[in-house]
Amino acid sequence: MSMEVKIVSKRYNPLIGRTEVDFEVHSDETPRRFEVRKELASMLDVELDRVYVVRMLTKTGLRLTVGRAHVYDSAERAAFIEPEHIKRRNSPEAEGGGE
Repeated sequence: MSMEVKIVSKRYNPLIGRTEVDFEVHSDETPRRFEVRKELASMLDVELDRVYVVRMLTKTGLRLTVGRAHVYDSAERAAFIEPEHIKRRNSPEAEGGGE
């Protein structure tokens, strides 16, 4: 699957110690959350365990997905703040489904 990820905006939240990133993904099919997470980590030059995709919404008929990711100052801070359901959604196992 080919996808093009574009960062739309970045805002630093000093109270929580994270950068909130809004992004767009142009793709022929709905992108997998884990793949988007890896691409964002690569683009922002940070470790994968500091990046969590919080929201993704695919626009009908446009081949466009918009979303938000949180990029933490440290992996420990991310593990402490992010809810468990977000951590599970961002794991590679969550993508497998029931296959």
